[in-house]
Amino acid sequence: MTLDDRIHQPTRLRIMAALAALAPESEIEFTALRDLLGLTDGNLSTHLLRLEEAGYIRVRKTFVGRKPRTFLALTPYGRAAFERYRAALVALLSGQSPLPADSLPGDHDGSDERGGSA
Repeated sequence: MTLDDRIHQPTRLRIMAALAALAPESEIEFTALRDLLGLTDGNLSTHLLRLEEAGYIRVRKTFVGRKPRTFLALTPYGRAAFERYRAALVALLSGQSPLPADSLPGDHDGSDERGGSA
């Protein structure tokens, strides 16, 4: 069992968790999500693009009067991906899913996780 790298990045994990907390088919405005997570416009936009490219989120742009507004939501595919990620993480943390050998701390050259010799 592996963790989805598209979700596992800390900022994207926070975005996905915030969107998963919404009811299905609910949306949050870009500025509200930005403020909730304490991100800059650029940082949030970059991570949203990665999640949108993966098919995990839906971006809806509209105008209110003359002001553009962007709304975000998980797609059904994104919600399922987040649930798979969450289940894999719970299994990993509860010891039900062993880590692959190449993801254990320390290099295979005899050094420990601090970079020193064993």
